[in-house]
Amino acid sequence: MSEFEERLKKAVARGASKAESLQSEEQRKRQEVEEYKRLHAKYRLDLTERIETVVKKMIDMFPGFRYQSVFGESGWGSACTRDDLVIERGVRSNKYSRFEMVVRPINEFYVLDLQAKGTIADRELLTRAFYLPLGQVDIERFYKSVDDWAIAYAELYATKRG
Repeated sequence: MSEFEERLKKAVARGASKAESLQSEEQRKRQEVEEYKRLHAKYRLDLTERIETVVKKMIDMFPGFRYQSVFGESGWGSACTRDDLVIERGVRSNKYSRFEMVVRPINEFYVLDLQAKGTIADRELLTRAFYLPLGQVDIERFYKSVDDWAIAYAELYATKRG
């Protein structure tokens, strides 16, 4: 066998080895993405249950709020809303209040992303976000955020509505 043939065989072997390596890397990445999707779905379900429970308990403190489930492009979670009729100096107006907490859909950064917004009497007074990479999620930290944000909104609402 000539030197050229020997080098050619080695080049083909290296190429085949690289192709195999690239293919296994691609497969590993696909499996990793599937694992992230599975984790996100699990955490999303856990958090949406917690959010629903917390929001329903909060609106028990303030009759007049209407509960609604949230799902779609903005995420999954819960919200509560109310419209209050206000009459000042004989002029009628409506004041809108809303509290919403959602788990955002999975994105290319593979994070668990929790967000909350609170509006009281037509003014957005609370905006919160908390996120962690899916591989580093401590669900208890998310539960604490859900609880803390609902309590913060309830305190703001009790202060501002009077």
